[in-house]
Amino acid sequence: MAVVSVNNLHIGYNEARPTQGDSSTGDAVLFLHGVGSDKSAWDAQLEHFGKIRRAVALDYPGYGESDFPVSELKREEIARYIFGAMDELKIKEAHVVGLSMGGVIALEMHRQNSLRFRSLTLANTFACHPEAERIIERSQHALARMTMRSFAETRVESLLTANAQPALKRKVVETMARIDKCIYAWASVAVWTADYRRYLSSITTSTLVIAGEHDQLTPPVLSGELCAAIPTARMEVISAAGHLSNIENPTAFNALVERFISSTANEAS
Repeated sequence: MAVVSVNNLHIGYNEARPTQGDSSTGDAVLFLHGVGSDKSAWDAQLEHFGKIRRAVALDYPGYGESDFPVSELKREEIARYIFGAMDELKIKEAHVVGLSMGGVIALEMHRQNSLRFRSLTLANTFACHPEAERIIERSQHALARMTMRSFAETRVESLLTANAQPALKRKVVETMARIDKCIYAWASVAVWTADYRRYLSSITTSTLVIAGEHDQLTPPVLSGELCAAIPTARMEVISAAGHLSNIENPTAFNALVERFISSTANEAS
């Protein structure tokens, strides 16, 4: 178990990096997971990116190997914990990649301190979700009468495409089933109530927006709105992928992000 201490909480993380050379500054890639997941969702990305640069995936407080916070956290507080973990890991700047809730947290982090971003990737996410109230109400109602495993089993069909492999579905269910119901409940409120529409036009960091072709939770139209509102953004759609595009089509996801990160390095040189 790998953890760092931030404000008296242990924050879990996974890390991969090249076996030779120093890639500990500037070139790191930081991965932020969704509300129904944990850092293990980025295993395929750490395997890929860790061969050529430092790659780190974090657990939010209450998730995975991180300690439970003493009270519910807001987006602003979660973002500060991520910055604290970056400090402990000696990551001054990073290419930040956030999926779903991770994209929302990435936007909040950028709002707080954009200087720590080498680039920004917003995958399967939104600035403001038009169905937020309905999603929260439906989730809270289900959580009140289901176990977390039962909830995950009903949720998985909306996260992956109909053609997703059974083994992948089981992995998604197992990961979500490990989350504490109270953690999931307040984290859901934190993510779905976000509204960063007024902030988007001020973003000057190179930004990649990724959509899953068959994403039911955050349809490509929401990704299009993000891209249109961020002056520096470009958008890509991953075929044969739903909401969890990074695990359903990791080859395409990794290629898009790697090409984007490499292009930002070329622009800076």
